[in-house]
Amino acid sequence: MTFGLGELFALSSAICWATAIILFKHSGETLSATALNLFKNTLATFLLVPTALVIEGFQLPQLDVTQWVIVTISGFIGIALSDTWYFLALRKVGAGNTAIVSSLYSPFVIVLSVLFLNETLHWAQFIGFSMVLLGIILVTWQRNRKNVDAPVLWQGLALAAGAVFLNAVGVVMVKRILEGDGFFWIISLRLIGGIIGSIGLLLIGQKFLKVVHELKQPRDWRILIIASILGTYISMILWLSGYKYTDAIIASVLNETSVLFIVLFAWIFLKEEVNRRRLAGVVLAFLGVLVFVYNSGGQS
Repeated sequence: MTFGLGELFALSSAICWATAIILFKHSGETLSATALNLFKNTLATFLLVPTALVIEGFQLPQLDVTQWVIVTISGFIGIALSDTWYFLALRKVGAGNTAIVSSLYSPFVIVLSVLFLNETLHWAQFIGFSMVLLGIILVTWQRNRKNVDAPVLWQGLALAAGAVFLNAVGVVMVKRILEGDGFFWIISLRLIGGIIGSIGLLLIGQKFLKVVHELKQPRDWRILIIASILGTYISMILWLSGYKYTDAIIASVLNETSVLFIVLFAWIFLKEEVNRRRLAGVVLAFLGVLVFVYNSGGQS
């Protein structure tokens, strides 16, 4: 059994993100998804750049032109384009349908990692991964879903799947670069690339001024700021650290547990109801994580 730094970071990222989601819900979700995304990413950038300066100094990582292009493209497709498609999917088919499709994240990362990173998935790991995936489906499945016309449903599901795929591509393509020096500068510049891309897409869609106007409205920013720091600044550092220190396959499966922690935290802190099916899904998924990690041999 191997549970090293990478596994610890990946699991901590899931817990951190779940905590942020609970805080966002507790605050009443006073910002639209688009405005919230731009706000939390911008706040994280203002924190990440000083962090990079303190830890790594003014010396940027020694990357060649190709690697810098990869980092930038990774930020654009993994943050800007992926988030845009995800929010469009939410609008078309709702959170329940989108949550189911989001479980494709680790399968996408696994396939891409096998194809491009020469990572492998052993049969015992596959069993553990299957248990995690089935558990997440049990947790997120909703019988009474919002009635959506078939063409809109398929369009929304395609957008959600595309968003998850782009997120997986974004992290896999930057995985090898993260393993080198200059970690904090790399993730800072990747996030900056994502923000510039997001603003560009908002300008193209003529929605940027609307988002800026929404952000100027008075509201209680305290919980939103704390949740944004947890959900983007700290969570992103932990998330990408997981990919730096262990195989992408292992990190992606542990990342999936964020859904389970959200359900548990919502039950404990927000008093949301958890039925037998969701509880069974949580138990099954965590058992799957144990099976998966027990049979993994990631870096440490």
